[in-house]
Amino acid sequence: MNFQNIENMATKIFVNLPVKDLNRSVEFFTKLGFSFNTQFTDETATSMIVSEDIFVMLLTQDKFKTFTPKEICDATKSTEVLVCLSSQSREEVDEIVRKAVVAGGTTYNQPQDHGFMYGHGFEDLDGHI
Repeated sequence: MNFQNIENMATKIFVNLPVKDLNRSVEFFTKLGFSFNTQFTDETATSMIVSEDIFVMLLTQDKFKTFTPKEICDATKSTEVLVCLSSQSREEVDEIVRKAVVAGGTTYNQPQDHGFMYGHGFEDLDGHI
């Protein structure tokens, strides 16, 4: 094994989310300011670019099922994961939540100020928090 360049290689993360309507989800996240990698996009999936090393794979439910033997969780009724992103300021946090609500998403709680950390969130069209 060659470890020569391992310290310069960033680990990338691909969060995979099942969606009911791929086009509607792409429209929603586009309104929040995200872009997509067309190389990994077809009628069943797309790769939303969050940062240089973070991507969200939005997969139709049928496509998602090909990757797991388990039943897909109904995110409007159960929570399997919370996806959280850092932001530069409170204003940036509040702005993305505002955009999400305007685009058809919902909030599930009030902003929370923990002193060292400020948080607020939204649910997307499929109920993912």
